[in-house]
Amino acid sequence: MNDLDKLAAMLAQQQSPLSTQVLEELIWFRDELLRWNQRINLTAITDPAETLEKHLYDSLTLLPFLRDAQAFLDLGSGGGFPVIPVKIAKRSLPVWSVDSCGKKITFQKHIARALKFSGFTALSSRAEKLPGFPGLPRFDVVVARAFASIGTILGLSEPLLAKNGVVIAMKGSEAERELAEAAADIDLAQMVCCRQHHLRLPISEADRTLLVFSRKTELNSAG
Repeated sequence: MNDLDKLAAMLAQQQSPLSTQVLEELIWFRDELLRWNQRINLTAITDPAETLEKHLYDSLTLLPFLRDAQAFLDLGSGGGFPVIPVKIAKRSLPVWSVDSCGKKITFQKHIARALKFSGFTALSSRAEKLPGFPGLPRFDVVVARAFASIGTILGLSEPLLAKNGVVIAMKGSEAERELAEAAADIDLAQMVCCRQHHLRLPISEADRTLLVFSRKTELNSAG
């Protein structure tokens, strides 16, 4: 089974089927990542089969949460995860990508040009500097994957959220411990964890948890 078929089979398990063209673009992006990684540090995962699961599939576990998304922000996007796979899968979704490493943003811009993205903005900046950035929208989905503590993620994200926006922290096997330890920070940010989505990667069976946060006031008004 080739890599395209392997990725398709993984996605079928989470009921997120994608077209052959989208799958081909995802595989091309993965190959380009590994090619560039020989010159600049984009990822510690260099086994092609492992990248299918731990980069591409892992990023695309967000898709069920993005059906109604209008503006998406990836904080600390690194080599482009999850923002690039999300953009490939949802071409019409306006996305912003922020990372403090200029070389990683240069790589993302290369991918965006090669795949002719529209509605893709990649910034080499610290997340703390985002509020007030010219043209920055309010985001209904802010995502952070392997970026920072829950408290830091929420503190940086809350000023950037649209009304009824959510923050999704992509965490591993320690998600529940991190959530408990961050209770005071979550309260300080006036946010609440409104959903926990637990899953296992299909090959390694590594644990993943998507922690979804919303503002307390909006959750109360919705209820």
